[in-house]
Amino acid sequence: MSESRRRSLQLPHTGSVDRPGGRRPRRLTRWRLFWTGLLYLSLGSAMLVGLMQLPERLDAFLLLSTSIAKLIGGLQGVVAGLLQLLAVALVVLVALLALVLLVGGIVRLVRCLLPRPRRPRVS
Repeated sequence: MSESRRRSLQLPHTGSVDRPGGRRPRRLTRWRLFWTGLLYLSLGSAMLVGLMQLPERLDAFLLLSTSIAKLIGGLQGVVAGLLQLLAVALVVLVALLALVLLVGGIVRLVRCLLPRPRRPRVS
């Protein structure tokens, strides 16, 4: 490839030598840093004051004990449901085994009562 051909295929370079692409990181001004810091401090303080007033508005221990009791009751319901489902599955399996045994017994009785075919004698 010729030198002029290689130069024409290259993309133009629009950045400084230090940073490719020519973008400098955006620096925050001191005033912007000051106001964002002040905003964060005020929001954090307001949230802490709200959390400190929360026990006065509702009884936290009552809420906690009620939620734990409902969780335990729900888990008991799930376990009871699973045990009932397993019991139903066991009953179904026993019923299927009984049907298989009945059909097997009937087939053997019928085969026992039917005359056996005689084998021809080989002499």
